Amino acid sequence: MANNNQIAFSEEPHFYDDVCQYVDQAAKYTDHDKGLLSQIKACNSVYRFQFPIRKGNSFEIIHAWRVEHSHHMSPTKGGIRYSEMVNEDEVMALAALMTYKCAIVNVPFGGAKGGVKINPKNYTVAELETITRRYTVELIKKNFIGPGIDVPAPDYGSGEREMSWIADTYLTMNPGSLDALGCVTGKPIALHGIAGRREATGRGVAYAIRECTSVAEDMKAIGLSTGLEGKRVIVQGLGNVGYHSAKYLIEFGATIVGFCEFEGAIYNKNGFDLDEVFEHRKKTGSILGFSKSQQDFNNSAEGLEQECDILVPAALENQITEKNVGRIKAKIIGEGANGPTTPAAAALFIENGGIIIPDMYANAGGVTVSYFEWLKNLSHVAFGRMGRRYDENSNINIMNLIEKTTGTTLTQQQRLLVAKGATELELVNSGLEDTMIRSYHEIREIKLKKNIDSLRTAAFVAAVDKIAISYMNMGIWP
Repeated sequence: MANNNQIAFSEEPHFYDDVCQYVDQAAKYTDHDKGLLSQIKACNSVYRFQFPIRKGNSFEIIHAWRVEHSHHMSPTKGGIRYSEMVNEDEVMALAALMTYKCAIVNVPFGGAKGGVKINPKNYTVAELETITRRYTVELIKKNFIGPGIDVPAPDYGSGEREMSWIADTYLTMNPGSLDALGCVTGKPIALHGIAGRREATGRGVAYAIRECTSVAEDMKAIGLSTGLEGKRVIVQGLGNVGYHSAKYLIEFGATIVGFCEFEGAIYNKNGFDLDEVFEHRKKTGSILGFSKSQQDFNNSAEGLEQECDILVPAALENQITEKNVGRIKAKIIGEGANGPTTPAAAALFIENGGIIIPDMYANAGGVTVSYFEWLKNLSHVAFGRMGRRYDENSNINIMNLIEKTTGTTLTQQQRLLVAKGATELELVNSGLEDTMIRSYHEIREIKLKKNIDSLRTAAFVAAVDKIAISYMNMGIWP
């Protein structure tokens, strides 16, 4: 089949248009009605609003958005981004990616996204709380939040603290609502969050890359050995996603040879100790000047272009473009961020024999574990609480029977290993790992079956098919 990546893209990246073009590209491998495809691409609800806050002795206007992209499944789901670079196009694109992401990993949500146009560093904690609570009230007023309506989560610039404020505001405005805490995910454990949520996105990225490198046939085609052992990795971004991606890639056998941040980049062909780099940046405010770095780059983009096997852009969108993709030496790009590779750059990278593990699959670990948290909040019981002790006692009884029958005595360490019941964290990580493994091979199978040249297009085909089936089953009413 002809290379369908050869389509015209504008020089200036338009994120939402890029996402729609990816859907159009995938639609060539389906036979869905054009009108249905238009509905799948469209953002169903775009809420743009502004509100004032007190800033010192004056007022400041805060601009914000919440976009619900698709209602083929309810509730909708997506993070809230706090950034000066937030704009409507970006929020629409991220909401659309959430729809496809949820479909790819079989999480029963429609896609949504929120944005608040601020730099959190410019505000006190009290001011951030005011902004977050007022944002939540605006969503409540328009019915844009609720455990069965639209469920926000953390994103760039927000975290557990902000999710706590949202949950408390929603509880206050909905007294007596039994499932109110299910209105938001990414909450701290003390406020009925779930173990493993904080590191879920980064862990999911590492699972995705590990699964990609486990396929001998694919690795042979790009000149790499099978598995992560010894693979050289450059990670862009030392935030939550980048840090945990690096942490688990190291755990799986990879070597992190480079880090890129907005202030610059560092490189050491022999590898870095992640925590040493992290502590250096925490103390100095920069990754530059780290004693074990062999090369420092004031221009962060240069760090992406150094020798490695795998590149993990885990910062912001449009980091790999037509201008720099020709200098990328990695054979695999594992997209930890949303939209880090422009469509034109992706087409060129694949043409040159590379593999891109697409963002809406690779970084779906966050929404997968958010789904688990939502289920926990609706069921009002922690995972493992009901069955853990029963499982341990059952395993102990089995071991006692084995010892009695065989005359063998197990050591205390062996008994503890076998008898142990699963904790909430172990169950969450097991569910996440299973989701990422199954989804990768589903995407790869579509790629091979339909003779598609990229995993991204195959992932979009999988998502579009699932969403189309949902819409067709629901019908149109009235």
